[in-house]
Amino acid sequence: MPLTADISPNSIDQQSRLTPDELIAHAVEISDFCAENASAIDHNGAFPVKEFELIANTGLLAAPLQPELGGCGLGVDAGLTGTLLMLLKQLGRGNLAVGRIYEGHVNALQLIQTFGTREQMERYASDARDRHKIFGVWNAEAADGVTVHPMEDGRYRLEGSKTFCSGSGFVDRPFVNGPLGDGPWQMCIVPMEAVATVSDPSWWQPSGMRATASFKVDFTNVELDASALIGKPGDYFRQPWLTAGVIRFAAVQLGGAEALFDTTRHYLNSLNRTTDPYQQERLGRMAIAIESGNLWLRNAAELVKDYAPMFGGHPDQPSDQADKLVAYANMVRTAIEQICMDVMQLCERSVGTRGLLPPYPMERIIRDLTLYLRQPVFDAALANVGQYALAQPNAAYSLWSDDGND
Repeated sequence: MPLTADISPNSIDQQSRLTPDELIAHAVEISDFCAENASAIDHNGAFPVKEFELIANTGLLAAPLQPELGGCGLGVDAGLTGTLLMLLKQLGRGNLAVGRIYEGHVNALQLIQTFGTREQMERYASDARDRHKIFGVWNAEAADGVTVHPMEDGRYRLEGSKTFCSGSGFVDRPFVNGPLGDGPWQMCIVPMEAVATVSDPSWWQPSGMRATASFKVDFTNVELDASALIGKPGDYFRQPWLTAGVIRFAAVQLGGAEALFDTTRHYLNSLNRTTDPYQQERLGRMAIAIESGNLWLRNAAELVKDYAPMFGGHPDQPSDQADKLVAYANMVRTAIEQICMDVMQLCERSVGTRGLLPPYPMERIIRDLTLYLRQPVFDAALANVGQYALAQPNAAYSLWSDDGND
């Protein structure tokens, strides 16, 4: 389904005037297109090219920029956290691969605007806004991970590889982080069109999320100017920024659960099975689970908004509430993972074997969601919630609020 005719590339002024309702409306229309095109790009090495053309042309690539840089502040303005999460959820509803890559774009621009210099912000904002460059964060690695070596001429040389590089060949400005010499990790942005890397598509043979093109990429001998380094060594792992951002991928995942709910309901209606009491009971449980996920996202957005005007606060102004935000984000991530698993199981029981065969989309969505839910350090995230709760004197009703009457 094509988007409405009035959606076209936006000027800086037009992008900055997009309201939250307009952003969500664009996301809904793009999501509908994503859902219709998802099966066509469900193969290894594919990338949602048309989908990201729509994202660029509606101004959503620039939306994570601060208004003075030509965006809307999504991911930076804490007051718009709820809008960002709903937008991510919509993209996940259409295609989890699209939501995954766009979430990485938001993450990257948030890091630049938090830890970068003004000159870096303006340069990379121009890339996203005017040149429609896609950003990402490629941080996963194996034993041959990336290291950053200072050179005598003031430049830096990379050595090693990253894995799960979502959007390989299409993401133009990935963060490629690694230890600076023998020190802490240093954030670096690699201009992919200006360097030579070795991509290994054969490494990516997944059951789901095939259209993310998440290859292994070798960055050995890539040289960067000092201006490509963002922030100070160790900044990437600073809290609450590192962990609080998990609410973004949780929102995308919940969008996948909503897609399963909708497709399951459509399937049962098409077969006139809506009067079966057992199907009604399953759909009721699915509806409860999804609404629970939405409540988690809304509460997370409120907590982020109350924490600081800027997402995660300002690096030079540490807050004694950071531990609470981190623990709550881990709680959201854990709860939504279980919600998605419950919805998948209920869907499978509702549609049976027939509903898990083409041309029905449920099997593909389940494959994508199953893989996407496998985020790192799940047990540590859950333990962090318990650690925080055990250390607090507050009663349960005020554990996550500053006022027991909230």
